[in-house]
Amino acid sequence: MANPLFARKPIAKILEEMASENRLRRCLGPFQLSSLGIGAIIGTGIFVLTGVAAHDKAGPALMLSYALAGVACIFAALCYAEFAAMVPVAGSAYTYAYATLGELMAWIIGWDLVLEYTVASATVAHGWSHYFQNFIGLFGLAIPDALRSAPFDYHPDTGQLVSTGRIIDLPAVFAAALVTVILVKGIRESARFNTAMVVVKVIIVFLVIILGFPHVNPENWSPFAPYGYTGIALFGETVAGQTGKGGEPLGMIAGAATIFFAYIGFDSVSTHAEEAKNPQRDVPIGILASLLICTVLYIAVAAVITGMIKYDKIDIDAPIPSAFAAVGMPWAQLMISTGALAGITSVLLVLMLSQPRVMLAMARDGLVPASFFSAVHEKFRTPWKSSILTGVAVALLGGFLPLRILAELVNIGTLLAFVIVCGAVLVLRKTHPDLPRPFKTPFVPWTPIAGILLCLMLMCSLPGENWWRLIIWLAIGLVVYFAYGRHHSALRKANASAK
Repeated sequence: MANPLFARKPIAKILEEMASENRLRRCLGPFQLSSLGIGAIIGTGIFVLTGVAAHDKAGPALMLSYALAGVACIFAALCYAEFAAMVPVAGSAYTYAYATLGELMAWIIGWDLVLEYTVASATVAHGWSHYFQNFIGLFGLAIPDALRSAPFDYHPDTGQLVSTGRIIDLPAVFAAALVTVILVKGIRESARFNTAMVVVKVIIVFLVIILGFPHVNPENWSPFAPYGYTGIALFGETVAGQTGKGGEPLGMIAGAATIFFAYIGFDSVSTHAEEAKNPQRDVPIGILASLLICTVLYIAVAAVITGMIKYDKIDIDAPIPSAFAAVGMPWAQLMISTGALAGITSVLLVLMLSQPRVMLAMARDGLVPASFFSAVHEKFRTPWKSSILTGVAVALLGGFLPLRILAELVNIGTLLAFVIVCGAVLVLRKTHPDLPRPFKTPFVPWTPIAGILLCLMLMCSLPGENWWRLIIWLAIGLVVYFAYGRHHSALRKANASAK
């Protein structure tokens, strides 16, 4: 008798659910989907993490870090595109895992996606806060000191947590609340708002490249890789490259692991497959177009910023405005801060838009309470209850945890999701070779295998404590699954009644 923990949800059943009344509105075309992807990708990666990774991990070799992370994402993106075209419903990697690897693995990846999108949103809210404070500072205004940042921070120079003397990051809380209101309003309104923000920030990114290029000093690129070209660890023990004072790996590959968060976004396009007008064609276009465009822009901005100012002088909280101020262009700060706020707001919107849709898919399967997580608003047709819960969680995390902890925590969850999706392509090609595939991942099995190996390498390049945080989170998830999910599983009940 088959173990129900590994029971797979038939793809025919998944597609049948799309015809029910409790489904989302199809209103997104390829341009809107690509815009959502770009909206999620361009933002914190360019405007915030460029400073952290260059200053702490990679130096000017950050350009190669972005290229390496982009290559890993391309392999994963090709696998996502195959699934998104074949199973165009809400849920992303969770739904794909349920159809290929079984219920327990689907739960693990769904629980992991909860971590990914919630913590990623909190990280973005934190970055929004710093740029907002930089923006109002240009007009001589300031948030009260006690409300400007999280109550503690992590310093890589000492490897310790230190008190900041503050209470809460109030602007981060405000950003989460504002986006939550927009999301509850509706997907069409959210997409329109996001498209406007994307146009603004892409213009700003091009201006950063064009205006900053004449101020690039090639001497700032020397040494090009001050921490080396590696930075690989195994469960916290560095096996290749330098080690920081806190025990974390340093180098170009370690930088790629740190900024991998910057690429979260293309996968979020797949969570909106149920809202796409023609998902078999439009979702793959949205995933691949957004990823390729953003990879080129990331490398260009990293080259300009590390060329304008020495890597160890970069401001980790607002690297781009500070770089322009350092070369005698303070007037550019207003323009850049405005564009950064628009860019980071759109990232926050897309990430917080994606999280409730993963929970919606899990609720439809009975693994979390359906009365709450699958509740779709009668008028707005949005998962409004889980959107509000997501907003509260993001506000709390963004208000009380520092940037360095948030950014690294979300990376390991994202990389795990990519590993599972790449593995699922291999499994489904073997178990269901005849299924219609409107988009096929090329060069199978080599593309999925390359994606798995690169993502595992980057996971091993993160500090060891991230593995413990991931293990603890997944352990909590397993407790929830065995206490609630497996007893309420719709698939398990259907299989039992069919006997």
